[in-house]
Amino acid sequence: MDQKTEKKVLTLKTLTKSSVWDVQENDIFRLCESAEKDAEMKDNLRHYTDIIRSAFMIEEIDPESKLEKQKYEKQGYKVKQLKLDENQKVTWALKKRPITRVTDLTYENIRHISAAKLVEVIDRNFGGGWDSLSQSIKDIIESGFDISTTTLPKDRLHKKGGLYEKKVADGYDVLEVSKGTWVEAIFAKVKPEAEKPRMKFNSYNEEEVDEDSDVEIVDDYNKPDEDDIIIEEPNDEDINEDNYSTMMDLGSGDPDEEAEGMADYVDE
Repeated sequence: MDQKTEKKVLTLKTLTKSSVWDVQENDIFRLCESAEKDAEMKDNLRHYTDIIRSAFMIEEIDPESKLEKQKYEKQGYKVKQLKLDENQKVTWALKKRPITRVTDLTYENIRHISAAKLVEVIDRNFGGGWDSLSQSIKDIIESGFDISTTTLPKDRLHKKGGLYEKKVADGYDVLEVSKGTWVEAIFAKVKPEAEKPRMKFNSYNEEEVDEDSDVEIVDDYNKPDEDDIIIEEPNDEDINEDNYSTMMDLGSGDPDEEAEGMADYVDE
């Protein structure tokens, strides 16, 4: 029987710099309120706040100032008072960070936008085509999207049965960048998420590598550390004529005699 994977419940503790892009301002307030009585949340408030700040703009405002509240609300912020502990309350003005430029794209948020949004962002930020983007931005985009490009004369780009028509039929969004009498078409489609490797555990809670894994486990338990290897220096009193030799001794024989000896051995 197939077992369906249960969806992980999102809480302030499970929030990451990637999953935080899936929620909105009111969701953040609810997560904070549900964790008000959690002592661990209070002790790690700065950590959770840093995660929230990666996707939201946070302004701490005076709860008594109606003008300040109205000012942020006009700018699209959500304002709410939070109780951090019995003696501390704070009023936050919270707003999701907009993704309007290619420089707003990160490895954390790239998988939380659609291909249509990506095309819109690229179109708003440059007019020189795909190659005008920096390599670092390309790497971020290609971590979440399949990208391909083609440059053709205007009258050939939309030719029936051509690449443009096939890509659109395959679900790609397209950005057309005019280059004189030619047009560059940038095709974008969300990449399917790669399945994460699964770990199996035996009854002793020891991790076992999946049978299909290429990971090699090396047993270094009995291998001595470098610091444990002791090289003993020879004692002058132990050296005698029977165990003493040098490289000079090895080459002290007559080469002609050695050659003759070898020849006799081969003849036999």
